[in-house]
Amino acid sequence: MARLTTVANLSRGIADEGRMRKHLNRPLATIWARTKGVNMYKVVTKEDTIRIPAEYIRKEKSLNEHIDRLAASAFEGRFDDSNRFVLVTSNHEPIDRGRIIHGDGAIYQRVRFDAVLFCIEDYEVVEGAVSEVNDFGAFVRIGPMEALLHKSQIMEDHVDINAGMGLLEGRQSGRKLGVGSSVRARIVSLSPDTSDPRRSKIGLTCKQTGLGSHEWIYEDQN
Repeated sequence: MARLTTVANLSRGIADEGRMRKHLNRPLATIWARTKGVNMYKVVTKEDTIRIPAEYIRKEKSLNEHIDRLAASAFEGRFDDSNRFVLVTSNHEPIDRGRIIHGDGAIYQRVRFDAVLFCIEDYEVVEGAVSEVNDFGAFVRIGPMEALLHKSQIMEDHVDINAGMGLLEGRQSGRKLGVGSSVRARIVSLSPDTSDPRRSKIGLTCKQTGLGSHEWIYEDQN
């Protein structure tokens, strides 16, 4: 059974946020050339609406000065309508004039922006690293998310767990998995929570040929 995952520090997904923003400021063709081999990440141009509170509407103050901050706050760290997780946004541009809703006073402004998305699907094979070991198994970081690799899904062997040492070990095979281990796994359950990404659930398995610790895969191939 999948356990609640956490949305980890976004800066640890691909790179730190500063580097990501610098990356986004490059032409899209350059970004795509650098990321086309990483299927979990996509760079897209999106359109959406932000709410600009009335207190931001002041004489001699340009609304464009507030759009970057408000748009980043509205879209980053959330799932979009297609259940893709928005890591970072940049190059926010207003589209036409905003509209004011009677009784609200705020401006609802349509904006166009570039976004780096984290995209995963059911049964997809992903690469990650063990971030935590507990009595249930291991949490594996895949991009900005953490997924549960339950102890029953690690290997065809009884697994002994030493949570204090951050280590799992097959009783007969002697194969080990610990914090920091690189793993290849398949997603077997995926339940994004669009209202609170921290409550999203992702379950993994390594009990298939070609999956598991990178060390195990190398051993099996040689």
